[in-house]
Amino acid sequence: MGKIILTGDRPTGRLHIGHYVGSLRRRVQLQNSGEFEKIFIMEADAQALTDNADNPGKIRENIFQVALDYLSAGLDPEKSTIFIQSQVPELTELSFYYMNLVTVARVQRNPTVKTEIKMRNFEANIPVGFFTYPISQAADITAFKATTVPVGEDQAPMIEQTLEIVRRFNNIYGPTLVEPKILLPENQACMRLPGIDGKAKMSKSLGNCIYLSEDPKELAQKVRSMYTDPGHIHVEDPGKIEGNVVFTYLDAFCDDAHVNAMFPEYAGLQEMKDHYRRGGLGDMKVKKLLLSVLEETLAPIRARRQELQKDLGYVYEVLRQGSEKAREEAAKTLDQVRHSMRIDYFADRSLIEEQKQIFG
Repeated sequence: MGKIILTGDRPTGRLHIGHYVGSLRRRVQLQNSGEFEKIFIMEADAQALTDNADNPGKIRENIFQVALDYLSAGLDPEKSTIFIQSQVPELTELSFYYMNLVTVARVQRNPTVKTEIKMRNFEANIPVGFFTYPISQAADITAFKATTVPVGEDQAPMIEQTLEIVRRFNNIYGPTLVEPKILLPENQACMRLPGIDGKAKMSKSLGNCIYLSEDPKELAQKVRSMYTDPGHIHVEDPGKIEGNVVFTYLDAFCDDAHVNAMFPEYAGLQEMKDHYRRGGLGDMKVKKLLLSVLEETLAPIRARRQELQKDLGYVYEVLRQGSEKAREEAAKTLDQVRHSMRIDYFADRSLIEEQKQIFG
């Protein structure tokens, strides 16, 4: 069996540059590498409903937003299957079977679940669907026999839980499911891009993100307002690089050629950092570089999105056909799971002979 990718996003809003450097940019590279037999990109709408059950319109509105971001960033439906999670009901059945292989205590220990519960103030009233989403994610991954899952660092505990489910299932029922491997961003700065306000997480709900579709004026305004070093009041003051959002973003998006092209006095980003540390380099100059780099990255994505918005029928067909193809793949795995669990009653004629032995 060849190498297979499964990854995706919750369609709760437009994708931001944290999604882009965390996994989307890498997905496009992997898609075009020719190393993978199949690539599945999922809009996890069912998972998004676990904490948006009272507002399904939010999810419906953003199905196309995320699809537009995918396509404008370079995902190609000829090379990657883009689909909607809820349109593949086989995933729900797999989740139900996997629930028997995981204890409540184990889910409670999952660091990602604990963080998400706290962030959403669910401590006293956790929706069951939200609580069990590590199991749902395991179903998503295993349904397509994914060998590789490109995600951000915060999702590592989820992949570990998937591995536990796969190993337990295979131990009980025989070798059926494939063990996936996590693929983290290569650049440390891309592991978890902070918000423009310096908060640890870039999030739509926190209002501290830059969207892939950000227009130039909004982009410039957000870069100008970025958190830097509060102690770097005057240009001549020594500044800190650590925790300085502007330099974190430069680490994620900029290379030495960018720096040298705009500011020839620097051979690369490290020289600029050294200058900032010893003093004499103002925040606005550094932000000017970042704005240039981000605009260079986002301009073609923005232009492609504007063209796609003129043909939403095409986007609809990409999602519809992708969902059909994904369902076919998931159905094959579900058949194998049922067979291994010996609950494929009407596909196994030996059941009649077994019952004859029982009833004589």
